[in-house]
Amino acid sequence: MGPLEGVRVVELGVWVAAPAAGCILADWGADVVKLEPTVVGDPARTFSKMLGGDLPFNPPFEMDNRGKRSLAIDLSKPEGLEIAMELLADADVFVSNVRAAALERLGLGFEQIAERFPRLVYAYIAGYGLEGPDKDRAAYDIAGFWARSGIAHMLTQPGSHPPFQRGGMGDHNTGLAAAGAVCAALLSRERTGKGQLVSTSLLREGIYTLSFDLAIASRYGIGLAVGERASMGNPLINNYQDKEGRWFWLVGLEGDRHWPSLARAVGHPEWIDDERYNTLVRRSEHATELIAQLDAIFATKPRSEWGEIFDAQEALWWAPVQNLEEVLSDEQVHAAGGLCEVPDQGSTTLLPATPADFHGTPWQPQSMAPALGEHTDEILGELGRGDAAQSLRAKGIVV
Repeated sequence: MGPLEGVRVVELGVWVAAPAAGCILADWGADVVKLEPTVVGDPARTFSKMLGGDLPFNPPFEMDNRGKRSLAIDLSKPEGLEIAMELLADADVFVSNVRAAALERLGLGFEQIAERFPRLVYAYIAGYGLEGPDKDRAAYDIAGFWARSGIAHMLTQPGSHPPFQRGGMGDHNTGLAAAGAVCAALLSRERTGKGQLVSTSLLREGIYTLSFDLAIASRYGIGLAVGERASMGNPLINNYQDKEGRWFWLVGLEGDRHWPSLARAVGHPEWIDDERYNTLVRRSEHATELIAQLDAIFATKPRSEWGEIFDAQEALWWAPVQNLEEVLSDEQVHAAGGLCEVPDQGSTTLLPATPADFHGTPWQPQSMAPALGEHTDEILGELGRGDAAQSLRAKGIVV
């Protein structure tokens, strides 16, 4: 069941960030009860409509909500909030990314909860943090993680528009940070007996993701330029295109170490000692010229042949730029545990795995994402309220 077997989590999450944290904790063995509004549930359930497909699947929602139990409940009603409090009384962790003001209106703010349940670990994911002028500003990861952190700018080619982030990139990173913080807080509770508030934000995770650049800008007072492939200062850490239009990346970060191998691989061993290219500084000075020559050479063979040539060299590292179909069929992706089979009605469904393994307490996904309110009766029964399920439904408190 994983290293968190026996840990009980209550999640009040919407869209991706908090549900991603809940999914990671569920994959690691925790019992995660997902609280959802009674009408439409987590708005991420609408992803299937946004995708415009006609299949009865919702892959983004399935990814971030597998292994959980769903309780559809109206928390704005006193009886609904009372049920939530009963769940929290027996829980180890509460996870949410609902805006703080809304949680406080519901009676689920940190101070309100901590007073009643001092052992509870309260994990909160914000858009821009818990303090400051924009603490209450709404944000998706496109805003907090991608745009405001500087990531989009540093990936924008001169004269072009900022690139679009892929779905959930910042949310998943932030969810992973939250899950790690939860585990650290649980360890602290074992030592002190006290729970605590742990928090992260989309902005904070974006800053950390771009910390290489930001640390340089902070210390040097000037940042690195946006990389342009036609003039990369180190042509050995650049992307190139093969005869068939497929891209690959050379990863010769230590330029002087890898240069002789590349020169031999492309059939120009004389370049090793060529005064234009024989040092990192000189290759940088002649980068545009060298990259143009490499472009012409790499366009003569398919990527598969270049891969064999590169691999035959002593110190020449590279990677293919793979499309999604290639990733899903990549033998190493499977060997590295990048995909997992999730139990699904007597069969299994292949989905991306959460990114950590525990070799002493191995995890495995427990189930597909629940239907809205699928476990309402089960959870009410565990609270000793099984006989009241019908009357609670009649009042609109649960579904």
